[in-house]
Amino acid sequence: MKEHMRSFGILKKGIVLAILASLMCVAGPGVCRVQSAEVVDRIVAIVNEDIIRLSDLNRHLDTIKQQIRSRGLSSADETEMIYEARKELIEDLIDETLVDQVIQETGIRVSQGEIDATIEQIKSANQLTHEDLRRALQARGISMEAYREDIRQQILRSKVIDQKVKSKIVITDEDIREAYSSTPEKYGLTEKYRLKNIFMLYGEDRGQVRREMETVLRALEDGASFDEMARKHSMAPNAEEGGKLGAFALGDLTGHLQPVIDALEPGQFTGIVQTEMGFQIFFLEDIEEPEQRELEDVKKRIEQALYEQKVEEKFDKWLESLRESAHIRVIL
Repeated sequence: MKEHMRSFGILKKGIVLAILASLMCVAGPGVCRVQSAEVVDRIVAIVNEDIIRLSDLNRHLDTIKQQIRSRGLSSADETEMIYEARKELIEDLIDETLVDQVIQETGIRVSQGEIDATIEQIKSANQLTHEDLRRALQARGISMEAYREDIRQQILRSKVIDQKVKSKIVITDEDIREAYSSTPEKYGLTEKYRLKNIFMLYGEDRGQVRREMETVLRALEDGASFDEMARKHSMAPNAEEGGKLGAFALGDLTGHLQPVIDALEPGQFTGIVQTEMGFQIFFLEDIEEPEQRELEDVKKRIEQALYEQKVEEKFDKWLESLRESAHIRVIL
């Protein structure tokens, strides 16, 4: 249950490996300095000199509740899952607050040029022009100024992870050779997955976007054509092509997508997947035959996989050390 619930959290592992999930104020949404903030609702946690408020917890929890209630569980199972999700969410918000406090202590800054470069990377990764992005944000009621502030917060978190975690990681040639020889089925053979997707950009009302995507998912489950649903509902530029993405080796996909895609058989589609910019549904057209790969051909891929694994391990230890030295009180 705990591992399943963690996927709903603010501080998801896949995001940590790239950029931590963003907040909309310096200390976090609903997280403010005790000395200067006017407390307008109940405090649910104290983290050193910061507080986490009930309103912030509920704002995130509302979306999670919608996801859980859409699964058709029994009343008892639904209640238990929401209770566990609430506990996990509080822990995630505490972790996020601790990271923000380190950012404030280190005095890390972000330039306008860095924000511009990150937005260009996001547009490229999602095949969006600037006008595509502007229209998509506008459709969800998000101004470009608010979006840039969101990106600034993401970069801050990325920088602190670079400084406190990633800078201490070294992958040796011996590590790579050992991984290659011990898991030949993972690195010696490479299949390619031919994918399609349906994409919806997050907005201020993420719950509404989620409900729209759930409607699409139900239509697919009832037999609707994936290509047709992509043309009608996807916000990505490839919508007119039925959502065609191309063929990818599993290792080319982001860490949290790999097990999701690997679980599919040709002709199957995923549930709703949360990605960096929005909700997505992926469809597996077919799997191309694998071919033998020599060590030199997959060396970079192995190095990246080992690096991400060590980042996750060291990040967990770093967070644990922050918690051990912090004053944390949860008030339920």
